[in-house]
This record gives sequence, C-alpha cells and structure tokens, in this order.
Amino acid sequence: MRTAVVVGGGLGGLAVSGALARSGWQVTLLERADRIRPEATAVVLWPNGVRALRALDLGAGLDAVATPLPDGGVRRPDGHWLVQPRPVPVERLPVVVHREDLHDALIAGLGDRVELRTGVTVRTVRAAPGERPAVGDGRHTFEADLVVAADGVDSVIRGQLAPQANVVSSGCAAWRAVIPWYRAPSLPEAIGGEILGAGYRFVAASLGERGSSGASSRGGVYWMATAAGAARPESPQTQLALLRRWYAGWPGPVEELLAATEPEDLVQQEIRELRPLPKAYGFPLGPGGVVLLGDAAHAMPPHLGQGACLAFEDAATLAALLRESSLPDAVLAYDRARRPRAAAMVRQTRRMSAVLQTRGRLALRARDVALNTITPRILGTAATVAAQWRPPPPK
Repeated sequence: MRTAVVVGGGLGGLAVSGALARSGWQVTLLERADRIRPEATAVVLWPNGVRALRALDLGAGLDAVATPLPDGGVRRPDGHWLVQPRPVPVERLPVVVHREDLHDALIAGLGDRVELRTGVTVRTVRAAPGERPAVGDGRHTFEADLVVAADGVDSVIRGQLAPQANVVSSGCAAWRAVIPWYRAPSLPEAIGGEILGAGYRFVAASLGERGSSGASSRGGVYWMATAAGAARPESPQTQLALLRRWYAGWPGPVEELLAATEPEDLVQQEIRELRPLPKAYGFPLGPGGVVLLGDAAHAMPPHLGQGACLAFEDAATLAALLRESSLPDAVLAYDRARRPRAAAMVRQTRRMSAVLQTRGRLALRARDVALNTITPRILGTAATVAAQWRPPPPK
C-alpha cells in the first residue's frame, strides 16, 4: 500500500488527503494546531475551483452547502459602473460557501484511511537522494512514499526545498466577516458584486436565503474588505471603527453591512505572497517525492479569489496523475502541469494589485482612467484564464 504524509490541515490539505485515501493510499495528516478549525468566514469558489472539487468526488458535499453568486458587476466608490451586471449561465457562476460548511464536507470525505495527528509542528525535512522522503517535529519522524507540503505561506518544507521563494508583504490587509441572518440588514435586492477604489476593495455575497435554511446551514451575509497598508495592531473594536470610516459614503450595501457587523465577527488577515515563485513544485526523491500544494506553492493576494481554487486544482491534478503514473513520474508531471498554471494566475493578480494600490494625487487621476479601462480588461482576462482549467483527462 502506498503511503503519504500531508503537512497542513487547511482546505488544500484536507482535499488532497481525502483524494489520496479514496484512491487506496494510507495517509497521515499532520496539523500544527491542537485541532482543525476553520475561520468563521466564507470562501468564493469560481468555476475552476468547483470543477476541481467535482473531480475530487466532492461535488455532492459542495452542492449541499454552496450558494450561487449572481454577477453583480463592478462599481467604483462613487457608484459608477466599471463592469455592468450580466446574465451568466449557472454553470459559469461562482458559488459562495461558509468555510465551516466546506470544512465539514472535506472532513466527511477523509474516510478511514486518513490518520489525523494534531499538535505536530514540522521542523525538519529529509530529502536525501535515494531515500524515502520524511518530515520530523523533533521527536518523531514521519516517513512515506510521498510528502505533500500543504503547510501554507510559511511552509518549512518549501523553505528547505525551494529557498529562493521569499515571503513578502503584498502591501495590503484583508478583513472578513459573516453576519448571521438575524442581524443582517434588510436590503432591497440580492447582494453581490464588488466595489473597487484607490487601495480599497469591498465584496459582499449572500449565504443562502433569508428566512430559510438556504443552501448553507450557516446562512447570512459574507463580506470581505481589503485596504492598502499593513495589518492593524488595534483591537477588533478599533479595526471595525476604522473600516466604517474608510468606507463611509460608499454605495450600498457597504455601510449597512459594516454597521451590522460586530467586533467578534471580524477576522483580519495580513496578506503576504511568494516572490519569486518556487522554481519547482515537485521533487522526486528515491522511489517517491515531495510536492508543494496551495499557499505553500503559490501564495498570492486575494484580489481575484483564486487561492482556494488553485489549491483544489493542485489536489485534483496530483490525485489524477498518481492514478495514471508511477510515483516519481507523477511528481515530475505535477510540476510541469502546475507551475505554468500558477504563474499565469499570479501575473493576473499582480496586475490587479498594481491598480488597487495606487496612491498620490497625480497617480489617482491616472488610476481613475485605469479603473474605467484597464480594470474591466484585467477582470475579463483573469476570469478567462481561471475558467480554462480542466482536470487532467484519464489516459
């Protein structure tokens, strides 16, 4: 029986652990925290991410918790339309999912071939030629045919195997919250779409329908705000007051949603990325190998909503290649498939970052032009690039 060690119990780590187990692998999943618990926020999955989950045989679980997100268009803070809402076929719509619901679906897909070990902080990696790969926490060594590094932007495994990939600040911070329906404001129309300003962005989406259980068992309104600058050290109360000041005067439903948000709803995230990206995502070692997955491979800002989607693509690609090829060959094939794909999405994300983080009076005037011309083109190109992904076809 082939064996794998997956380091990191986030969305990508859970997805690939379940996929390998369903293919007959014995999997050890190592998580640094004392228990695996997701943020009480939500995630938007674009069609490529949905496609990846279906390729991982998780479509039924996703359908039970996902809410389609209609095209709400893109506006500026003054209400001017950058991209008008358009009718979009259901199969091309993104969906929004509460992270806790998605987490539950991924946990349900693990099966009995996954051994979960929490409280394990991986500190060392064995990557000697001719030997099976292994990781250790200073007390125990975990050896397997395959090691999957799904341990996030600060990946210890990537730090040893791809030290040229540096973790740097993206120059912005993000805040997320889910307002439960009983506290959510009454709004005249469906919530959706996004608003882009100079250094600021706001996205909102409905989780299910008000007054019913909806598609999600944890219904409400999800919003995400990003702002140029470093993460704030103040208390959640002060951070929320700052957000209300920064977004004052923005078109609905921004002010209404911030007014309905409580400090305990707020989740702040420092946005960091990899510059440059690793030179390889797959490392054959002896009879097996090591692969990088998710943020450990291609951490990027959330401006295009592709972080989780690419992690699921990674998992689906790896699972498919391992079914079709011997292990060292599959590791190399994974590298060939994923590096160009990740690089293309990172390029699009960085173009959006450059537009959003513009500052200065003269630069802002140029930005206004850019928001009217460049931004729709970037968004359209990014959506096209994202939609192009398909699972590897069976041989």
